[in-house]
Amino acid sequence: MDYRRFFQEAIDQLHAEKRYRVFADMERIVGKFPRALWRSETSAREITVWCSNDYLGMGHHQDVIKAMCDTASKMGTGAGGTRNISGNNNPLVELERELADLHGKEAGLVFTSGFVSNEASISTIARLLPNCLILSDELNHASMIEGVRKSGCDKKIFRHNDVEHLEQLLKAADPHRAKLIVFESVYSMDGDIAPIEQIADLADKYNALTYIDEVHAVGMYGKRGGGITDRDNLAHRIDIIEGTLAKAFGALGGYITGSQAIIDAVRSYAPGFIFTTSLPPSVAAAATASIRHLKNSQVERDMQQRQAQRAKDVLSAAGFPVMPSETHIVPILVGNPELCKQATDRLLDVHNIYIQPINYPTVPRGTERLRITPTPFHDDALIDTLKDALNEVWNHLGIPFADNSAPVVAKSDRVVPLMVSKAGG
Repeated sequence: MDYRRFFQEAIDQLHAEKRYRVFADMERIVGKFPRALWRSETSAREITVWCSNDYLGMGHHQDVIKAMCDTASKMGTGAGGTRNISGNNNPLVELERELADLHGKEAGLVFTSGFVSNEASISTIARLLPNCLILSDELNHASMIEGVRKSGCDKKIFRHNDVEHLEQLLKAADPHRAKLIVFESVYSMDGDIAPIEQIADLADKYNALTYIDEVHAVGMYGKRGGGITDRDNLAHRIDIIEGTLAKAFGALGGYITGSQAIIDAVRSYAPGFIFTTSLPPSVAAAATASIRHLKNSQVERDMQQRQAQRAKDVLSAAGFPVMPSETHIVPILVGNPELCKQATDRLLDVHNIYIQPINYPTVPRGTERLRITPTPFHDDALIDTLKDALNEVWNHLGIPFADNSAPVVAKSDRVVPLMVSKAGG
């Protein structure tokens, strides 16, 4: 049997559908964020990155870098084992305390990534509940979908942010049955926000647990950077708050926070936690430094919100099809996978601007887009430069400008299991 053929055919299918992904070889430059060095086979040149999830530039903050370097010089580079076997280092313990405090919870638990934290936590929590029914938003991240699948529990999918549909599903369930509602605060492809308070009200009414993914909101919103639940004073209404250390906090890893009993149960039963080497002490120390800074500094959040809004205003005024967004996410509709890839290639090759194309299955067919994430360091001049570059690309490729018509969304599955995940997971 020619095994290689099956893999090659799978790759050929991606090429045929114009959604084969190419990784850019980049080196971020400390002190020059959002500038980076892009390496091709023949050259290396500086570019501007417009799609980084380092939303506040904290990965370049001197206090964060110092914490990492100082800890590595004292404790070495690796963790040396799982949390159960020699890998439970003091910086990691301090980080979990800091995270619990951030969200006003009794305890926290750190994982090696946001994907693992969702997959391991959702599956374990649901499995430990008797005959659990999971109610999941239809646009949840692939890591949440995988956690639901691995739980082996019954599931119901409610229409995106549709609390009436969610209530219909809750009402139809046995009132004595265990129920877990899983959803996100900020949905990163569209930049919309969940109706958290209404979902919490339904959870109270129908006796359900709530699990929220705040990965695109932690550090970004609230008086201390605890996310949308912090901003809206709703953290106490949510049972489990999940987040990441790899986006606004500029480090690496994922986590959950909640009651001591829930956190201890996940710690004790989740294979994705038990059998994984823990985060290195230096990474944990860097994350803690970032969290502590953002708990006390509003400057980064204010500047980021200003620049995100200015980018929306400038690009919309120039006629680009900026899709509606309540948050720091700035999606620009292209609506064609081939044009989307051509646009990002031309931005990089001609204008030294890097934006990753977002195609199916990350977003539905017909809504292919550029996803721009302005940071506090994308100043007004960079926004104007981006506008001019996009104008040249749009005209060169014949991409439609805004015409006030809604995109036609082709019928398709949102996610192909095990093969893809939404961007930035």
